[in-house]
Amino acid sequence: MALSAEKTSITYITDGFDFLGQNIRKYRDKLLIKPSRKSISNLLEKVREIIKSHKSSTAGGLILLLNPIIRGWANYHRHVVSGRVFARVDHAIWQAIWAWAVRRHPKKSKKWVRSKYFTTEGGNNWAFFGETYAGVRVLLFKATSLGIIRHIKVRQDLNPYDPAWKDYLVKRVAKSTPGSGWVPQGAF
Repeated sequence: MALSAEKTSITYITDGFDFLGQNIRKYRDKLLIKPSRKSISNLLEKVREIIKSHKSSTAGGLILLLNPIIRGWANYHRHVVSGRVFARVDHAIWQAIWAWAVRRHPKKSKKWVRSKYFTTEGGNNWAFFGETYAGVRVLLFKATSLGIIRHIKVRQDLNPYDPAWKDYLVKRVAKSTPGSGWVPQGAF
């Protein structure tokens, strides 16, 4: 195995670097990992391309195409510092969806377009919705609706097969997944 001279670079941690779609950089005394600009632009480019290529699609059909892409990207980045990035991504997607909806009905008012394609869901007054061909109502997934989950380090001396650690494992799992009584398979 050898390092590629074209792909290898040495930088200061204060300048940061991109790795696996995330930007790793030290700000003053804190090391922060955020979604990289390239990752964000790739997502938005893909979403805009889908919207442009499905100009005559129904709102429900468009949502079924967009939701897996947005959800997958957000799930990948939910463990890093990404709350503000999720809000910016949601806003950019909303702008593209709004342009799609207004373009479909050039002779209708914006108030009419809003009432046709957007609804109030929870605290969100601009939830994009549609119906699938089966008549099921679907909402566009928002990255901000996904909670940020911080990784909690596992204790160094943990042995999942030792019954003495059962309480620790149960408490740890209960913190990460409320309502789950999951214990590692084979433990105890």
